[in-house]
Amino acid sequence: MDIQRTVYREDHEQFRTTVQRFLDRECVPHMAAWNAAGAIDRAVWTKAGREGLLCPTLPTEYGGGGGDFGHSAVLAEEMAARGLNGINFGLHSDIIVPYLHRLGTDAQKDKWLPRCAAGEVITAIAMTEPGTGSDLKNIRTTARREGDEYVINGAKTFISSGLLADLVVVVAKTDPQGSGSKAMGLILVETDRPGFRRGRKLDKVGQHAADTAELFFDDVRVPASNLLGEEGKGMYALMQELPQERFLIALAAATALETCLAHTIAYVKDRQAFGHSVWDFQNTRFKLADIKAQSLAVRTLIDHYLGEHMRRRITLEEAAVAKLFATETLGSALDTMVQLHGGYGYMLEYPVARAFVDMRVNRIYGGTSEVQRDLIARKL
Repeated sequence: MDIQRTVYREDHEQFRTTVQRFLDRECVPHMAAWNAAGAIDRAVWTKAGREGLLCPTLPTEYGGGGGDFGHSAVLAEEMAARGLNGINFGLHSDIIVPYLHRLGTDAQKDKWLPRCAAGEVITAIAMTEPGTGSDLKNIRTTARREGDEYVINGAKTFISSGLLADLVVVVAKTDPQGSGSKAMGLILVETDRPGFRRGRKLDKVGQHAADTAELFFDDVRVPASNLLGEEGKGMYALMQELPQERFLIALAAATALETCLAHTIAYVKDRQAFGHSVWDFQNTRFKLADIKAQSLAVRTLIDHYLGEHMRRRITLEEAAVAKLFATETLGSALDTMVQLHGGYGYMLEYPVARAFVDMRVNRIYGGTSEVQRDLIARKL
């Protein structure tokens, strides 16, 4: 009772084999230690680069894989299937590097893209501020032009890879006197610049291995050539990449739902209570039947939109539908599956418990569920 998936080609499945071998060898054995340490070993980035797992859609002339979004989707699925939450390969390869590739000058691309593909340079994007989350039009960080330089001042928070990053795409007001989206720009900031400072590593509910940090900019000077794209077009640039970011979150949620369901079915069939397996109780079977139906619905939707996005046809609203439906369905199902595990559902050694804490943020980052509902409602 599973869907026969037809969205992937043979080259995608060949890539999947490479991904599976790498993750099982280089990531799965270390994930518990990385979660305990609150950080991922930087060496795994260069190993992933050597295996061709980073920037799979980047043209080969820049050291990328020259593939399409299907290759990125394969990596996202296999990481989600193994509970490898907090390894920010997808953020780097499929959210941040595309800004550089699409908007960068030849000099910027030649300087950064090959090193990004090799895992030598880790990227971050700094949007959220202490007082500004989804409402990016109200950011306060400024990039004031002084001659041939920008002078950046401000603070950012909840920045994924904030502690590891070598290069940060900073969303700032390039017109300090302006307001709204037309005052925004994207600036490349190398993290060894004077005045740049990393704050504390934030203590999150889940995804403990992912370094999420505060960043501070105190008169950070960068050359004007570090402008990414055009002044005043920062919000437009962000909107161009948001559908892919949101769809990646939906894609991981779909796989996590299927994986956790399989773990739960195996657990309840083995676990004994009152002289029977937990599976023998009608309530258990009915709850899991509901989740199975939900997982099939999510998979059908996600594969449809995956095919659309591989042809570059997914819209902002369609990505919002995918993210909203997949993450909300997963959240509700995880609560049920934790309950079916009883006390063990609260133990992080069990995949369902780990997913329960790691995946909760899926309904928040990339735009909250409320933001997705608003986007969908605009087209009703």
